[in-house]
Amino acid sequence: MIEWNQEDLTAFLENKQTGLVYFYTPLCGTCQVASKMLQVIEQLLPEVAMGKMNLNYHAALAQKFAIESVPCLLFIRDGTVVDGLYAFHSVPFLLDKMKMNFG
Repeated sequence: MIEWNQEDLTAFLENKQTGLVYFYTPLCGTCQVASKMLQVIEQLLPEVAMGKMNLNYHAALAQKFAIESVPCLLFIRDGTVVDGLYAFHSVPFLLDKMKMNFG
């Protein structure tokens, strides 16, 4: 998964794209497990746009998107946040969640 910066996220939203934005911090153990799950998702669904952002460097985004904790996965449809997820559970759970949000 590609590390995004503020400009990448802004372009993604302004261009009304659809996909996932994953917020994490490097020292978070749960984030490391979630990252591995998302790597599997990325292999299964290469057509889904995905970016990750280290929340330590983008603290203002925590306020903007009301991020309560990490890991946090935001589902974006047509440039708008439609859902957020903090408990990743499993790869099949994530796939089901993606079907619910993206159809």
